[in-house]
Amino acid sequence: MTGTSPRVIVIPPKPELARSKAVQRQLRVAAYCRVSTDDEEQLTSYEAQQNYYTDKIMTNPQWTMAGVFADEGISGTSASKRPAFLRMIRQCRQGKIDLVLVKSISRFARNTVDCLNYIRTLRAMGIAVVFEKENINTLESDSEILITMMGAFAQAESESMSGNISWGKRQAMKEGKVVIHYKNFYGYEKGGDGKPRIIPEQAEVIRKIYDSFLAGYSVRMIKAELEAQGVPATKGGTVWSESVIRGILKNEKYCGDALMQKTFIQDCISKKQLRNRGQLPMYLKRNNHEGIVSRDTFNAVRAEFARRNAGRAPSQKLAPTGRSCYSAKYALTERLVCGECGTLYRRCVWTKRGEKFAVWRCASRVDYATRYCHNSPTLREDALQAAVLAALNAAMSQREVLVDRIESAMRTELASLPGEHLSAADIDRQLGELNQEFQTLFKQTSGTDYLSHAEDFKRISDEMSALKEKRAFLLEQQNSDSAVNRRIRDAVNILNSGSPEITEWNESVIRQLVDTVKVLSANRIRVYLRGSMESEQVLGDIR
Repeated sequence: MTGTSPRVIVIPPKPELARSKAVQRQLRVAAYCRVSTDDEEQLTSYEAQQNYYTDKIMTNPQWTMAGVFADEGISGTSASKRPAFLRMIRQCRQGKIDLVLVKSISRFARNTVDCLNYIRTLRAMGIAVVFEKENINTLESDSEILITMMGAFAQAESESMSGNISWGKRQAMKEGKVVIHYKNFYGYEKGGDGKPRIIPEQAEVIRKIYDSFLAGYSVRMIKAELEAQGVPATKGGTVWSESVIRGILKNEKYCGDALMQKTFIQDCISKKQLRNRGQLPMYLKRNNHEGIVSRDTFNAVRAEFARRNAGRAPSQKLAPTGRSCYSAKYALTERLVCGECGTLYRRCVWTKRGEKFAVWRCASRVDYATRYCHNSPTLREDALQAAVLAALNAAMSQREVLVDRIESAMRTELASLPGEHLSAADIDRQLGELNQEFQTLFKQTSGTDYLSHAEDFKRISDEMSALKEKRAFLLEQQNSDSAVNRRIRDAVNILNSGSPEITEWNESVIRQLVDTVKVLSANRIRVYLRGSMESEQVLGDIR
């Protein structure tokens, strides 16, 4: 057996299977088409593409229809937002498609990365994509280089179109053309002239939200009040969102202005929307439409937001005032100050001999014992409130004097800065003149040595920067002044319309009339009223 060759037995094929091998299976062919807008002309193209691919596949005897997948009115920069495209890819993975027909690479994807990733995925499964316009079959060896180039061109075209559209929108903003989306715009509807028209019943809700916030209510308290009263919300129902209420309070459109480009799209590929924090210019059009609240009221709300946020800190111990955030429930929370260390007092509830009662303690003593504040007393709430009411009633007996002092304080607060007589319009006019001077100088030096005029360019730039800073300060000052004006006017109105004596503790009234309450000792406090009037009061003993 050593020198003999191995014996091989041949097993013949089955005749019936050999004959069936010669019968070729039809290719399951799918087509993908897409249009980018909802225009009537594009929709006609969309229907034409569907009809074209249906005829092409059904008239080829070697092909069988695997479906025409079409997305209409959808951008091609992101595959995640094209449901028909994703459904086609899913069926390819399930082995239901052998060949995909596409009009061009730009119809398949305008994102080079997405385009290559999906083509490689399909090629790994043995599925070809045929681009008719470029005459490319992705199963051919040299197809990827061509696809990369064509995909890059398609993406560049999309980026160019996006840039042109953005430029056009910004030019419209510069010209004061305001675009308002009314779908979730509470309080307004589109009028016959194309401008916002006030909805009376919703406008009353808007005014109530603003008044409640300025009266000291927190956003959460406003939400609870609206829901308790069954007020209809922006999207129907009676459940309000804190973010919606906060957005109403911060939306300049409710005072009749329109601030444009508050957000922008990062790029045409990711389409991520970012808040404009100075990356791009914003455009403010004043008196664009009829406001629901006055500009003074809107500015007062902005100032109140700033005041409440000023004391924020990660924790109560790290807060300089002893409060980590604004508390709207009790008026004394932000007004009762320790006379020894200057820290705000904090409300606590004690239980003594089965009786629960509220007391106020220095936040420094609560957090650090006697490490920083040694002798601050604990004050019982009922005695404290009685002393503050006594101070208010003493002031009410001198109502005319108090009103005069408050109005005098208002005039002092609103007095213009010495040496400053420029208005915002004056500054804008000077900026325009400097810009014109810069452009003229630039044209004169075109093609010559710019360094010879470097000092002139620097002078113009410095003057424009100084004017812009002055304009920003002026606008901020105007907002602050209107907020002060509103708060003092409210205090005057309460004094003029109130009864000769205040008998019940009212958190809203206290917020308007009392500026600060300083704890002097265990039985004495000093109450500072708005308008620079102050009064010392004696407290009863803590029981």
